[in-house]
Amino acid sequence: MEQHSKPKRQRAVRSEAIADQLESDIVEGLLPAGAKLDETAIAARFGVSRTPVREAFLTLTSRALAERVPYRGVIVCDLSMERVDAMFEAMGEIEALCGRLAAGRMTTAERAHLQELLARMDTLTDDGDFAGYERANTELHDAIYNGTHNSDLIDIAAAMRLKLAPFRRSQLQNRARMEQSRREHREIIDAILERDGSSAERHLRRHLLGSAKAFLAGRRAAAE
Repeated sequence: MEQHSKPKRQRAVRSEAIADQLESDIVEGLLPAGAKLDETAIAARFGVSRTPVREAFLTLTSRALAERVPYRGVIVCDLSMERVDAMFEAMGEIEALCGRLAAGRMTTAERAHLQELLARMDTLTDDGDFAGYERANTELHDAIYNGTHNSDLIDIAAAMRLKLAPFRRSQLQNRARMEQSRREHREIIDAILERDGSSAERHLRRHLLGSAKAFLAGRRAAAE
């Protein structure tokens, strides 16, 4: 049983690595909107069979970075600045609502967990651990969604966050932005701990605006 499961785990790791690299290529504009993702060429590029490539394509479509078009195959989606800006705006409103509800509904244990996550993110920021910070950042936002105790809103927030994950991840690969993100998270968590829903809502909306500005500024700089 173990012998059969090991190749599956290895294939999953390969497909995830391929998806992450293709994601980076798309976000950075190396793979433009409308480009067809050639399964054979990509398999050759990474030295793998087609199976992990197909799995990577599924990951990209789930992240709204590519779509399967009848008779054309898997095509890179339109990631214009206007569309990305609209996604950040929508996410800002969703997270603002989550913050307002979580401030009033989170249990004592859930609030304590937020403090633990914030302390971990402080350490990761000091260490310059971008990957670790990004994982903790995701966990913290998930904790806020769960703190609403509204299953439908949790699902909506998680789905939207999945779409924006590549863009939020890319703008956190910068020490100055990570420091700013840490300050923004402290304001958000302080508001939630004080049960101040209005402040939590306001700070989360500003936090998403900061993320959008950082990403779009980097995108413009790369295009120049």
